[in-house]
Formats: sequence, structure tokens, C-alpha cells
Amino acid sequence: MSQSTTDLVVRNSSNNEPFSSILNKSMSRRAVMRGGLGAILAVATGGGLAACGSGDDAESSGGNDPAPKLALGFQSLPVSMTDACVVPAGYVAHVLGPWGTPLDDNAAAWDPNGNNTSHDLLHSTGMHHDGMHYFPIDGSSAEGLLAVNHEYIDEVALHPSGPTAPNGKRPAEEARKEINAHGVAILHIRKTSGRWNIVKNSRYNRRFTSATPMSLAGPVRASDWVKTPFSPNGSQVRGTNNNCGNGHTPWGTYLTCEENWAACFKNSAEQPREQKRVGVPSASGRYKWETAAGDPSEVNGEFARFDITPTGADALQDWRNEINGFGYIVEIDPFDPSSIAIKRTAMGRFAHEGCAFGKLEAGKPISFYSGDDSRFEYIYKFVSEAVWDPADLGRSDRLAVGAKYLDKGTLYVARFDADGTGVWLPLVESTIGKEGRTLGAEFGSLDAIIINTRGAADFVGATPMDRPEWTAVHPESGDVYLTLTNNTARNQSTGTNAANPRLNNVNGHIVRWHDEGNQRNFRWDIFVFGSEAQAEAGVNRSGLTALNQFASPDGLGFDSRGIMWIQTDNGIDGGRNNAVARATNDQMLAVIPKALADSSGTGPVVNGDNQGDLRRFFVGPNEAEVTGLAFTPDNKTLFLNIQHPVNWPYTDDATVATPTGTKVRPRSSTVVIQRADGGAIGV
Repeated sequence: MSQSTTDLVVRNSSNNEPFSSILNKSMSRRAVMRGGLGAILAVATGGGLAACGSGDDAESSGGNDPAPKLALGFQSLPVSMTDACVVPAGYVAHVLGPWGTPLDDNAAAWDPNGNNTSHDLLHSTGMHHDGMHYFPIDGSSAEGLLAVNHEYIDEVALHPSGPTAPNGKRPAEEARKEINAHGVAILHIRKTSGRWNIVKNSRYNRRFTSATPMSLAGPVRASDWVKTPFSPNGSQVRGTNNNCGNGHTPWGTYLTCEENWAACFKNSAEQPREQKRVGVPSASGRYKWETAAGDPSEVNGEFARFDITPTGADALQDWRNEINGFGYIVEIDPFDPSSIAIKRTAMGRFAHEGCAFGKLEAGKPISFYSGDDSRFEYIYKFVSEAVWDPADLGRSDRLAVGAKYLDKGTLYVARFDADGTGVWLPLVESTIGKEGRTLGAEFGSLDAIIINTRGAADFVGATPMDRPEWTAVHPESGDVYLTLTNNTARNQSTGTNAANPRLNNVNGHIVRWHDEGNQRNFRWDIFVFGSEAQAEAGVNRSGLTALNQFASPDGLGFDSRGIMWIQTDNGIDGGRNNAVARATNDQMLAVIPKALADSSGTGPVVNGDNQGDLRRFFVGPNEAEVTGLAFTPDNKTLFLNIQHPVNWPYTDDATVATPTGTKVRPRSSTVVIQRADGGAIGV
């Protein structure tokens, strides 16, 4: 998530013990027993390289012949602050599908003066590329579908001279243009002579925007919460908004995550608790789309729906329920251009940031993990009622498979304990909360619990975290990793806990866990702490150096080989306000973790003895967030996204810096990275 759309207000007023307090208790106890931070690092990691690949030697494959050990094959990059992308020696990078790139002949070519219309944006790539996934066509590493999130917009870059609001009202055309720049793009891409391009006019090319009709499924569908003038029976909603992190399913569909959607609405009346808990503004929405209401061209309340202030006799006479159709995981079938996107409400309603499924086992339920990206919010898991059937991998009715696994199940929220264990707390009617009452008694039926997901998590005593963001699952061990981006609001008053142990956590960290077989218990540790290289030991707990210092881990993913890729969103667009931001632009690093079972204690796994295994692979252009991650099946092409650059790209070669004194209209873009010799990325 971009720092530009971060909700800086703490919405969690519960007194649940925060993760940092729990970890502080755990680490402090060991410090007393073993003598300081250095002992903690050694004991927590089992010593040496117990939990990271060394990159220098080999290990046995279990037989007589040694198997080559997976190792990083590049040297860590130095820091960079230029209007260009930086890749290791021997790699090339080019720009693919910057915002405004036409997908078909219905869109005019991108205008560098910002004069494209809302109709053009409906048939072009959207703005502020974020999470994405590559879906191969017939298993190909040279042709496939790239699903790309478009999280939010830069109004200054989108319009010729920025946004306008004559007489306090947004022009309908500007509002439609902004609405169409949000959402998701499905791009048919093909590699020819080593170069990837969009296949223009392909039947697969498709846009989902903040106005595209979508189906509701699961417990909230057809409930009184979501009945509106647009959908009186509560079966549909228009649009998906603020699509940041992402996921995919084993059966071949895309999961896009709705994050900071609440700020796009306004309610100037007394707000119900579920709206207060997610932070609905009272004065105006983020983009003031509601002010375009009443324009002669308005269709079926397309702008009025963003003002959810009750004005009529019931929910069918105003738009009070419009917001309840947002805050979900949205499933898209990229291979079926005629399909409708489906919001899977059983998976919870909050600021979803990423969605990764756990290791698959035939005959057992599937788990999906997601963070709620805001200060002191929680980590969630959805466990399907249906058990995994490998036969579902080959089915063409992919959204029907999605209904099987994603519409019925149990939503859990995590509690982390100081001894390195944790418990998943079910958000169901019968769960007893901290005050001795059940969730059903407090909120009502399951649909009400889902609408009030954050409040329900408060009620059962979940552990408040430091902005939980993307999740990633190791392809072999099944360990789950999650980025905790930062939390500068963590202070002496709020306290710390075991999994969030640093006050004024400007740098963030990564936590991981492994579920026990009963699905209710887990073991956890901290994988790595972000820090500037020169920080004192209590801050730089992973012993990072100038070659791998980082802050605000955000995007996260594994490739199929087990290399973990870490992307950062260090808030450079808000000013270089910490030491890492003053040293380098946002970046992507790589590391090869071993299983949590090879570690002990609560971490950090990456420490002063093995930190060299964490290497900087990529640095982005000035003021840009590095986000989104996808690989081709052969691991020879890496796609990542550059969001909100200030003065880039200058050419199709992503590594060419914009000349000093030259200004370009910035374009968020996908960057395609390959090795010049055609080999696999990273090794």
C-alpha cells in the first residue's frame, strides 16, 4: 500500500495486548537468562545459518549424490537515488504497460499532456500498478495473462492541470476518469524475440473499475446490509476500490484485495460502529466523487452512492448500504472474458492486504491468510469448509470451484503469545469474547460479524500488529511470512508485544508462523527486522549493513524455487523522513529461508552472523514504491511494479535515468526483468 493512502488514524480502541509487548516479554526473559541482545540473536536463531541459506555450500538431497544447493547468484546492489531503475550486472529491464496504455482500439493513445478521456481509461491500463500475478497460457513462459491491481490515482498526473472542483463540485468527466483509473487490468502478454508486449485487441484484455458490476457471495450476500437502489436484493455491488495486495488460487483465478476503500465514502450523520471502526470520513470522500452527484449525465446514482449519509425512509431510498459492498477479497477468472467478478464475503471485511493460500494437502481444508493494513490491526485466516480435491485443478468452471472453497468456512484472527506459540480465534457466533459474552450476543448472526470484522477481532482479544501487509507461503515448508510495514504510533502509552517489540517502529519487520495440524494453534518467530545500517543494536536487531539495510517491508512473495522477495514502501513520497529513506530509494531484496522448524525461540532469524544472505536485487526510481511481484513458470522473467514515481519513465528501457532538468509526466508501470543471457532470475 502506498503511504499516500495510509490511514494514519488509529482506529483500534481495544485494550488487547499488542504483539510488540508479547515479543518484548519473550526477548527480555531470554536476555536476562543469557546476557543481552547478542545472546538473544544467537539463541533465537539456533546459531549461525540455521534458518537462512548460506549461498556457498551444498547439502545432501537424502541419497548418495549431493544436490546443488539453491543459492543467490548476484551481488548485493549499492544504494541508489536516481530517476531510474537499477538491476544487477548481467540483467536488463524494460517498461511494460504504463498507465494509459490502450488495450484495444477503443482507446486513444496515451496523451503526455493528460487529455485522455474516461472512455480511454476504461480501455487502457489503470493507474498506480500494485499487486499482480502471471497466469500462463497452456503452461507457457512466453505467453500468458498478467492480472494487475490499480490501487489509487495521482490526480495531478491524471488530468491536464490536476483535479478541479468549480463551485465545490467535481466535474462528472473528471470523476469518471478517476473511477476508471482504479481497479484491475487483465493483460494478454506475449514474449517475442526476448521482448514482452501487450497483445492489443486480445479477447482476454479486460478492465475492472470502481464502477464495474460485481457479484456478492457468501454470508453477506442478500442480507439487509447490502440492499441498495442499485441491487434491491443485495446480490450485486458496483466496483472494486483501492486494490493493493493480491493473491491467486490453486484452481487458476485471481484474488484482488480491497484495502483503503472506506476513505472514498462520506457519512455526515452519526456513524454506526462498523463505519467508525474502518474510518469513514464525515466531511468528504478522498476524491470528492460524491460532489458530482446531480450532474445531468449521472446514471443510477453513480456519484451519489459515495455519500452514504442516510436521507431516505430506508436503505432502498438512499445509499447508506453502498459501503457494505466493499472491503472484501474479489475473485476474478482471467481466462473467461464473459465472467463477472465475485466478492467472497466469508473471508472477512477489512483493509485486505494480500491473500496467500497455505500448503495444499488432499483431503484437508485450504487456509488463506491476509493482513489488515492499518496501525494496531490484525492478521486473519480463512479455512474452507470443503477439503482440497486435486481434481479441481483442471476444471474450467473456475468460479464454481471458488464458490466451493471460498463461500463456506471459518474466519479466524490471530493471537500471538510470548512463548512463540499462537492461537487462531474463530469469528463465529459461539466464540466467547474477553467480557464473557459470545460474538453472537454482541453482533448477531454471521453476516453482522463479517460486516464488523475489526470489531469482532477486538472483542475476542486478537493481537494488534504493526500494519500487517502482504503474506507469502514457502512452497515446500508451508511456513507463512507476513510483512509488518511500520508503526510510528507505537509508544510508551500503547506498549509493545512479542511480535512487535520496538517502540516508534519506523522500519518494520517480517514475522512468520507455521500452523499446527489442528488448524487452531501455530508456532511463530520474527524473520528479520528492518533498520538503517548505523542504528544501535536495539534497533538494528538483524545486524543489517549498507548492502541490505531496508525499511517498511511491504510486497512479499516466493518464487517456485523457494527464493523470497521483499519489496519496500518507505514513504519516500512523503519525504525522506528516516535514515534508510535518506540513504536509498525503495528496493527489492532476496533471501533463501530455511524452515521455521530449523529455528528456535522467537527470532530474529536474520541476524549479525548470517545477514549477508539477504541481498539487494533492485532499486526503484525516485519517490516510487516498489510493489507487485510475478514470475513466469521457468523463473526466467520477473515482473514487478513501480508505483507513483515522480519523474519516470524516460524511455522503454527502465534503467535509463531521466536527464537532469527534464520533466516527464510520471507513469506507474510494470517493469520486466530478465537476464541478458536468458538464464533464471536470481541464481
